[in-house]
Amino acid sequence: MADEIGIEEFLKVDIRAGTIVRAEPFPEARKPAIKLWVDFGPDLGEKKTSAQITAHYAPEDLPGRQVIAVTNFPPRQIGPFMSEVLVLGLSDATGDIVLLGPDKAVPNGERMH
Repeated sequence: MADEIGIEEFLKVDIRAGTIVRAEPFPEARKPAIKLWVDFGPDLGEKKTSAQITAHYAPEDLPGRQVIAVTNFPPRQIGPFMSEVLVLGLSDATGDIVLLGPDKAVPNGERMH
């Protein structure tokens, strides 16, 4: 179990919904990954990230899918690619990542609360 945090600490994490608009293979990554471009609406715009989700997803199947991401981490260089957000997921029984997303459509950029 993780350490307890206060609501103030939790509210510092900016978790938002976005729609994947583009996805490409990322063969240069050390572990198999897919490059994603996610639309977070007019306030945040389009952000890019890399996700190790190749066990369950193919790049051509991802555009149009809504995901949940942390949008206020600093950018991180992953090989030749700059990741600007962290798309959230959970491990399945074999350790492969399953993306988190809303079960009904929400506006891009909608903040979790």
